[in-house]
Amino acid sequence: MGFKEARQKAHDVWASLVDNKRPLIFAGAASCGRAAGVQSVISAFRTRLAEKGIEASIIEVGCVGMCYLEPIIDIKMPGKPRVSYSNINPARARKLIADHIIGGEVCEDLAIGTVGEQRADGIPGLFEHPMLAAQNRRVLRNCGLIDPTNIDHYIATGGYSGIEKAIEIGPEATIEMVKKSGLRGRGGAGFPTYRKWEFCRRSPGTPKFLICNADEGDPGAFMNRSLLEGDPHAVLEGMLIAGLAIGSSKGIIYARAEYPLAVERLKIALAQMSEYGLLGDGIMGSSFSFEIELEEGAGAFVCGEETALIAALEGRRGMPRPRPPFPAVSGLWGKPTNVNNVETLGNLPQILINGPDWFAELGTEKSKGTKTFALAGKVKRTGLVEVALGTKLRDIVFSIGGGILDEKKFKAVQTGGPSGGCIPLEMLDLPVDYERLAEAGSIMGSGGMVVMDESTCPVDIAHYFISFTQQESCGKCPPCRIGTNKMLGILQKIKSGKGTMRDLALLEELALTVKRASLCGLGQTAPNPVLSTLRYFRDEYIEHIRNRRCPAGVCRKPRKKAADNHNSNSVADATGGE
Repeated sequence: MGFKEARQKAHDVWASLVDNKRPLIFAGAASCGRAAGVQSVISAFRTRLAEKGIEASIIEVGCVGMCYLEPIIDIKMPGKPRVSYSNINPARARKLIADHIIGGEVCEDLAIGTVGEQRADGIPGLFEHPMLAAQNRRVLRNCGLIDPTNIDHYIATGGYSGIEKAIEIGPEATIEMVKKSGLRGRGGAGFPTYRKWEFCRRSPGTPKFLICNADEGDPGAFMNRSLLEGDPHAVLEGMLIAGLAIGSSKGIIYARAEYPLAVERLKIALAQMSEYGLLGDGIMGSSFSFEIELEEGAGAFVCGEETALIAALEGRRGMPRPRPPFPAVSGLWGKPTNVNNVETLGNLPQILINGPDWFAELGTEKSKGTKTFALAGKVKRTGLVEVALGTKLRDIVFSIGGGILDEKKFKAVQTGGPSGGCIPLEMLDLPVDYERLAEAGSIMGSGGMVVMDESTCPVDIAHYFISFTQQESCGKCPPCRIGTNKMLGILQKIKSGKGTMRDLALLEELALTVKRASLCGLGQTAPNPVLSTLRYFRDEYIEHIRNRRCPAGVCRKPRKKAADNHNSNSVADATGGE
């Protein structure tokens, strides 16, 4: 099927959906919805609809981002607004059938908003909800609204127009558009995307490879998973654009095997692309040819580092290697290779369609565009958010996130996953961009954001994340292998009331050494939780040591210390003799 015919077919499919002749039920069936029980809700709908003899279409969509309200169900009756309902269970599903589908009355007590221009009386627009109103949904534009397993839905909402534009203007002009947009890698390092492309395109070796890094492994992070589950074609179209730009004919998606739903939806999307002539030879009648294969990773966190990822794809143990040479010069099988993050690729179609100025109108001078964050922890509205870079932490936590659970006091927010840092109360007005987070002792990372309240102990948090990175260290370089283990031991001593001031000094020295001397990004950023909590919460470390007390009441109550021994350099003296 030619793309013109495919586009016409897609618009016909979408028109029949918009002008529905039967009830439409949209079920939020991403991982968060499934964890909340949406499958039993769908089953309840099917059973009761069959009992009542009602013909309706149930469409599974991705996550709109309001994970704390799942399961979310939308109902659209013919000629009526599409209404979103939250916290739906089987009993409420039967109520929606009786009241909304049969009775024609919106259940206002369960409704959270309407989707689209039509409005139901007394029900505001969904995107006027406090969690969504302050967001700038660009890469997430389709998530929760279309069927991710139906390529026609994607095409009808502008999909694959980006690669059409890239083919029309050619590789060099495509790279120039991305350069003007200011797009930086969304995997954490923030390296300018166009520069990676230029390095790879100019490298003499062939063939060239493009790798989509979907090995998201940060605790509490689900940005990439949500995008792949809710709008996989956006990422795949981004791969076509990047492949064209660097002169590659082969793309590889390296996805976590622990993301079965994302993998399933990618497989469906790839099959649909082949059917529509969007993979293989002569894409859209051009000379551009491209294939994509999907590889499932074994779960090693370190394989998020691009050289470790490449080693894993080659069948070797996932361990980083020194650079240079950089992958853009010598990557997979020694050939020029670009590794781009899921979100980076997901931004590309909209840049090509709307232009670089449109993308750059949001953000800061050096950090353009938007960024998705997984908002988790002690916050009222947990979920996936997308905001302009430069948005203040306060706005994300309180305006979008709704503030702290149980009206407790805010203590800190950790950005950047296990390799990030803790930002304290006095820095809540910090604009979130690559440079400002680095100055504060944290990182952007892939976009994890964990909110902490007054019941959180910073020593315990540092211990948790160092434990994670110590376990996930590949062990190749001594600073990371030995240093993270030693830091973990010291943190355990402090938590258990056995630490000394000498330990505190040694902990800081070790953290700085590991940061400066480690081979890859895992080791270089692993000390950030320690260094940032020492920077902003040193008094709580000292309280653990001198008074053998955890101010947050989290750490195990230590044994009573011997009097006046907190200045002793002897570990045996400080602990009463081990």
